[in-house]
Amino acid sequence: MSTLLKVSDLSVSFGKGDKEVKAVQNVSLEMKRGETVALVGESGSGKSVTALSVMKLLPYPLAWHPRGSIEFDGQEVMQANESQMRAIRGNRISMIFQEPLTSLNPLHNVEKQISEVLHLHKNMSPVAAHDRVEELLDLVGMPEAKSRLHSFPHEFSGGQQQRIMIAMALANEPELLIADEPTTALDVTIQAQVLKLLKELTQKLDMGLLMITHDLGIVHRMADTVYVMNEGRVVEHNQTKELFAKPSHDYTQHLLSAAPKGRPEPLKEYAHEVLKAEDVRVWFPIKRGVIKHVVGHIKAVDGISMTLFEGQTIGIVGESGSGKSTLGRALLRLESSKGLIDFMGHQVQNYGWKAMRPLRREMQIVFQDPFGSMSPRMSVFQVIEEGLLVHKLGETYEDRRKLVADVLEEVELDPETMDRYPHEFSGGQRQRICIARALVLKPRLMVLDEPTSALDMSVQAQIVDLLRALQLSHKLSYIFISHDLKVVRALAHDIIVIRQGIVVEAGKSDEIFDAPKEAYTQALMKAAFEIEADDSGVVSS
Repeated sequence: MSTLLKVSDLSVSFGKGDKEVKAVQNVSLEMKRGETVALVGESGSGKSVTALSVMKLLPYPLAWHPRGSIEFDGQEVMQANESQMRAIRGNRISMIFQEPLTSLNPLHNVEKQISEVLHLHKNMSPVAAHDRVEELLDLVGMPEAKSRLHSFPHEFSGGQQQRIMIAMALANEPELLIADEPTTALDVTIQAQVLKLLKELTQKLDMGLLMITHDLGIVHRMADTVYVMNEGRVVEHNQTKELFAKPSHDYTQHLLSAAPKGRPEPLKEYAHEVLKAEDVRVWFPIKRGVIKHVVGHIKAVDGISMTLFEGQTIGIVGESGSGKSTLGRALLRLESSKGLIDFMGHQVQNYGWKAMRPLRREMQIVFQDPFGSMSPRMSVFQVIEEGLLVHKLGETYEDRRKLVADVLEEVELDPETMDRYPHEFSGGQRQRICIARALVLKPRLMVLDEPTSALDMSVQAQIVDLLRALQLSHKLSYIFISHDLKVVRALAHDIIVIRQGIVVEAGKSDEIFDAPKEAYTQALMKAAFEIEADDSGVVSS
């Protein structure tokens, strides 16, 4: 196989002089056609910066290269001008970005965004592009999207948004596909399908796949070669089987041993009821015709009931688009719904926004995408202070600084960093900031919507430990929404499995994990814990 990509002695710095940050130092790697290479390491190790350098997508001139060479198919990329790079990007090299909602254009529908690549690089006619878009959505396991081509990114679930991004990246059958955490937002069954698809495409198209991921299970199944990065340097690289069998570097050994562990503390016998929901329904109307008359409904949540006690965690699991996040928003009255919702003795279903406002302090949410849920124009102090101002907590500026400093210490962040901005933190640190923003108001209930999906394995374990500690010290009740069943098992007392808006199975966490009764739950468990690679390396379950 011929060499497709060769990175030699690459260094990347941001800023100059006293403010220079050396993000990547002396990194070298090589990839052949048809090969899958994995870059692994903790958040902030330089993985994404290395990958973005290949496409010259860094914020130049703030970013600059003290040294190094990047050759793609024999062509030196470092000296290529913008016109030459435009001919390569999206056509010969494509990239799947980590956070789909921030990467997709909120003003353009799905068909327009995918077909734009086809028009630009292939000069396809509208009819041919339309057919290709449908073919691509089929390819990534979204046949239902054909009826929603004119929908906008925010109208899809996180997993569906990620599949749309993958469809865009594959549109022109690139020679090199860079996948930056391509499956973080996907549930376990779709994750297996997407990984199988990517593996088949590398073989079919003789395509190189540079995969950046924190999920070492994926690396083990997918990669031919692994490069381990720490603090901007490659500390170890080897063939996958050899590296997993005999890791030589201490840092690699640390990564391989890192995983969420333990179980939540048992629930107190006489815990108070915090939330009770009965027959909660969220139906979205389907409108057709000139006058937009209702012809049917999408039943996102269809008659779900649950009871949550003080200090309890209920895990909500299911495939992408099953209604998990919609249910979480409905319980907080962030989504219109029908049915009974009782929070701390308040029948909140019929409350207006003024009546709800005093209760908002008691019920908080931590969103899936920490970067997208914070204003880039606000410092960390301002992000956390906002809730204090709304609820009139902390009489003076100095009081609020003290409250913010205390909560940052509680989530294990340095209070001295409170005047920095979100982009100056790693993914794990940003998620801690989002937890701090919710925690500073001393809530009774927190809805955690995929809070660990974008985090590397060791940081996931840290966040799980942090959430358990906070639950004990503050008697918090959690509704934990996730597709990562290993994390759910480490946190949840009880599990609710939902599919297409209805409860498939519910019960104690150990009972659901150890002896699932329903075929759908059994399939989820198998996909999460038993997916293995066959001899050819193609993922099967």
